[in-house]
Amino acid sequence: MKTYLGKMRGERTPRPRVGWQDACWSWLGAFTGMALICWLSAEWLSQQLLIVGSFGATSVLIYAAPESPFAQPSHVLFGSVLSACVGVGCYQWLGATPLSMALAVSLSILIMQLTHTVHPPGAAAALIAVAGGASVHQLGWWYPLMPIGAGCIVMLLVAILVNNLARHRRYPRYW
Repeated sequence: MKTYLGKMRGERTPRPRVGWQDACWSWLGAFTGMALICWLSAEWLSQQLLIVGSFGATSVLIYAAPESPFAQPSHVLFGSVLSACVGVGCYQWLGATPLSMALAVSLSILIMQLTHTVHPPGAAAALIAVAGGASVHQLGWWYPLMPIGAGCIVMLLVAILVNNLARHRRYPRYW
């Protein structure tokens, strides 16, 4: 029986292969973006405020899968910042509790879907706002702006530069 995709059930779709040049461009973007964030944190801010775990997942999307809807600038920036706001609100309302963590992630997904800014690492930014410990909690409502917003902007600038240097990549697909 054929499915709506026109192939037989159970038939495997061949996976597209990534060439070494594409992989090198992805590496260059991820390295440059994270190195810049780490350098800014160490030299400019004199603390580790720009480094957040969700940036690793953002790097995969914007440097290795720049054509993905989840990797487009509006999704990266607004999905992350809105989710971080949700996380801060949940922490301030319920503290670092299991209920607060569950609400932060689920509400961030709801907000991203309703605003058409789904960015999976955004849910991680919400969770980090609740479970991130004293250094994150001390930031309060600054957390969505610094490190989340500022870090996303830095990574997006690098992604625009690196992805467009690769002749076959056009980034962003839309704003």
